[in-house]
Amino acid sequence: MNASNSLDPGLLDELADIAETSGCQLLDCELKGNVLRLVIDRPDGVTIEDCQVVSRQASALLDVADFGSSRYLLEVSSPGLDRKLYSEEDYDRFVGSKVRITWRDPDTSNKTTTVGSLETFDKIRNEVAVKDAFTGESLTISLKHINSARLEPEF
Repeated sequence: MNASNSLDPGLLDELADIAETSGCQLLDCELKGNVLRLVIDRPDGVTIEDCQVVSRQASALLDVADFGSSRYLLEVSSPGLDRKLYSEEDYDRFVGSKVRITWRDPDTSNKTTTVGSLETFDKIRNEVAVKDAFTGESLTISLKHINSARLEPEF
């Protein structure tokens, strides 16, 4: 799980447990200003009911944990159609999908964005192969050079 904030690790673990007992996985937890955003997922898709259940239980936990000294807004959502790829498991899960990857070339340090099909994920080398949708060129990109990766919705 990504945690782009300064929440207590024990609290993060408890939030992840809440998502898991609801049949979901906590992908991301972000505290920005007074908004605490939880992103959950499940293999067959997240429903509104999933978000409601996790929201109610997380809210109860945060009340008991005395989270924050001021008011906050709790948001629980699915990762969406253009979801981020958060983990190695995501890269493996979405092989064959259209993706948008922004990465830094290790030789030039130039930032590049590639849109194309995620062809493979090599767990041993920790890299992906992407076939560029515009040039047809196959690129191999190390995960350590990826700044961001998202699914590219196809309609």
